Amino acid sequence: MGRHDCRAHGRRRRLSPRQYDESDVRVRPGRRSSRPRTKIRPLHEDAEAAMVVSVDRGRWGCVLGGDPNQLVVAMRARELGRTPIVVGDEVDVVGDLSGKPDTLARIVRVTDRRTVLRRTADDTDPYERIVVANAEQLLIVVALADPPPRTGFVERAIVAAYVGGLQPILCLTKSDLAQHHEFASAFADLELPIVLAGATEPIDEIQDTLAGKVSALIGHSGVGKSTLVNRLVPDAYRAVGVVSGVGKGRHTSTQSIALPLPDSAGWVVDTPGIRSFGLAHTTPDDVVAAFADLAEKIEDCPRGCTHLGPPADPECALDTLEGKSARRVEAVRQLLEAVRANESW
Repeated sequence: MGRHDCRAHGRRRRLSPRQYDESDVRVRPGRRSSRPRTKIRPLHEDAEAAMVVSVDRGRWGCVLGGDPNQLVVAMRARELGRTPIVVGDEVDVVGDLSGKPDTLARIVRVTDRRTVLRRTADDTDPYERIVVANAEQLLIVVALADPPPRTGFVERAIVAAYVGGLQPILCLTKSDLAQHHEFASAFADLELPIVLAGATEPIDEIQDTLAGKVSALIGHSGVGKSTLVNRLVPDAYRAVGVVSGVGKGRHTSTQSIALPLPDSAGWVVDTPGIRSFGLAHTTPDDVVAAFADLAEKIEDCPRGCTHLGPPADPECALDTLEGKSARRVEAVRQLLEAVRANESW
């Protein structure tokens, strides 16, 4: 046995046996919990369906089952991350659904949107802003006088409606101050429904048009949109106060808000006054596809066709249409030209 082996053997002999217990175990504290994380999320099978009627600083006003008398305030569940939620969205909510003051529910799901009204700040802005979801109609409110109307805004709003899947309706205010026939004739070949909302005119036709549907109202500031909303919803100011109580109870002039129509299952979504209406998210095919007779024909167009006709598109298949469809082609091309020109309106 070598010298080093003897020393090691001697040390082993001198060590006395020792009993160990849990106090001898040292565990290094960690920053993360030792509990394993799971990717399994709750199914929330007891969630109730609701419609979003207001948005205010991280809080959403939702009506359960579409009933305006069952309003709850909700936050977005953590598992949704930054999922955008806008007025008109159909959602599933859980938690405290009593609607009592200082209670808070959670939005756990957002259903697929059937329609979307979106815009961009201008025609070069890649960021789309969703104005309202799941609206069936877009009421484009335009004043016939003070100042005189221009077609640019209407054309862009019509394009946004077609692309988003909404039915556009032209609503002309101040018709007691000016005739509407000349201005309305510019859109005759689009078969655009037109309703009048002068201060002295009955609104029975508008009420019938909106009944049972979700309709968004859009227009410049000062065209009489707020006046129309107050005629459609006589207690609109009170309703705004209740619904916008989601946050601090401020007036939602900078946010869209859905108001229930009295004696009807319909809703009107009052949107803020529009200063710009960019359409960076649209293409010529999107616009033409809104018309069944034209959508079928553009399948014969050459690649990259903008459907503007000669000289830009000398081989556009839309030029082969006749009669009523041919007149509609000219009306649609006016829309496309208005979008391409991006003129101030």
